[in-house]
Amino acid sequence: MKFVFPGHLLRRLVLMIGGEAIQSGFHFALNITLLHELSAEGYGIFAIAMVMGGVGLSYIRSLTAVPASIWMGKSTNRAGVDAHDVTFGGAAVVVASIMGAVTALLMLLWGDAGSIAAGCFVGAWSLRSHMRTAFFARRQQMVVSISDFAFTVAGAAMAALAIWMAPNVLQMVFYALAAANVIGMAVLARLAPRPLRVSFRAPVRRRYARLWRQLRWSGFSATTTNIQGQCLALLVAGIAGPAAYAPIAAVIVLFAPLRIVSLAFVNMLQPELAKMMGNNEVRRVWMHAKLWSLVMGLGSLVYGACILFVLPTIKSQSLAGASVSVIGLLAVANFVPIMLYIMPRIVLEILGEFRVVAFITTAGAVVGLVLIAILLAIASPSWSLAGAAVSETVVLVASWYFAHRHILALEGADGRHDSQPKSWRRTEPAPLATGKR
Repeated sequence: MKFVFPGHLLRRLVLMIGGEAIQSGFHFALNITLLHELSAEGYGIFAIAMVMGGVGLSYIRSLTAVPASIWMGKSTNRAGVDAHDVTFGGAAVVVASIMGAVTALLMLLWGDAGSIAAGCFVGAWSLRSHMRTAFFARRQQMVVSISDFAFTVAGAAMAALAIWMAPNVLQMVFYALAAANVIGMAVLARLAPRPLRVSFRAPVRRRYARLWRQLRWSGFSATTTNIQGQCLALLVAGIAGPAAYAPIAAVIVLFAPLRIVSLAFVNMLQPELAKMMGNNEVRRVWMHAKLWSLVMGLGSLVYGACILFVLPTIKSQSLAGASVSVIGLLAVANFVPIMLYIMPRIVLEILGEFRVVAFITTAGAVVGLVLIAILLAIASPSWSLAGAAVSETVVLVASWYFAHRHILALEGADGRHDSQPKSWRRTEPAPLATGKR
């Protein structure tokens, strides 16, 4: 089979990364500014709030955004696309509200005066993430880019004003970020080709309930992924305090652009690969997985080398006394596996193998929790990154193994003239009422 380099996907990726890059640059600049403006305790609390935002995004991704992207991509008519959009949009409002409330409660337990503001920020960020993914599924990349620009400009202006004038900088920065996310959502709603709808009526709830048999594994996977990916922050902050996590967070934030690029890849490729798989183009899907993994793996190595070069030049009270070189090397060992297992995970998700993904992340979570707890007991908090790196490597190896195994099964079924083997048939969405409403 001849493979043609996907030039159209590359153009879409450039457009998506453009939108991701401007908000990533804003987050990056804000982190660097607060690194110098806040105490180690304050910056540690801000970093934990960002971690909770990441937790919210992962639940949104698993329970609403990714399923919406996959099933909207498989829909053969506009009514089906709209039905899935409304169903998962309502679920996204619920999930985002829960994450905002949990964040506020957690910050309140830590004694932070900005707990409500942090909860508003996390909730709004999570909901905007779902809306962006839904617009990507509708091929509205330009609208998302305009929204990202509006979010960045508004966020930068309000955050700068908060840092300059507010007596409680951290609290007002959280409110500024929440307001900027609301503005970004308002722009999406204003530029949408048709009015956005959110419904919690009984038919919509029943639609989501019919999909829950598959989504419950996705939710379980989100939980284990958060344990596996965020246990470092929560364990270090819980055992040693937010100030002990501050130097780790200060280095990890330098790798935030890699997360943004990976999200752009997911938003770009998930609907495309779902459509290819729906057309039974199994080999083409696997070629894309290998090609883009190579691109992301090499890119993350080059980026990590650049960070290690500039890291010793960064001066901050949050980094005082920390082994920044050790933290930097261990951070690279964490992020390279993450970039390398994105594609096999996408393949497993579009095949509907959420249970397999859940088992993989559970294994990674168990390994990570045990190793990080041991390292926190016998070494400085910086070395806990080594346990997280082993955890990510476990996920990397298992993801490629199971994705390759399922692809081989599908190709074997193709050879027997069975275009839809059992594992693929299980991923068909539950029937939705797609007639005119």
